[in-house]
Amino acid sequence: MEEKSVYLGTGRRKTSVARVRLFHGTGVIRVNERDLDGYFLREDHRLAVNAPLRLTKTLGKYDVTTRVGGGGISGQAGAVALGIARALVRADSTLEAALRENRMLTRDSRMKERKKYGRRGARRGFQFSKR
Repeated sequence: MEEKSVYLGTGRRKTSVARVRLFHGTGVIRVNERDLDGYFLREDHRLAVNAPLRLTKTLGKYDVTTRVGGGGISGQAGAVALGIARALVRADSTLEAALRENRMLTRDSRMKERKKYGRRGARRGFQFSKR
């Protein structure tokens, strides 16, 4: 029965949210119904997504299906990585120590600072004019 198990994980980064489903399988990773290489074109994004699987040496053991939205492509890659890490802990709780030690289970809380009224951006004021 364990072969049919589905492990869920939610990852967030900036304004991106990823819903991750982990199955026992052959190592296929699909993001928004596309291959990993077809969705994340940059190598560093693909490495970030694979990082939790490489770290725990489970790269070929699980199939990953992800729905991700919001934000940009870098935020989405970080969200998918966090979701995979959380799903791996649900699948095998002995992996939590290694993932936590490498900061894979810590949500990156950095967000864009909001624009304030009377200013041109979050902090930048208007250009001073003496005359």
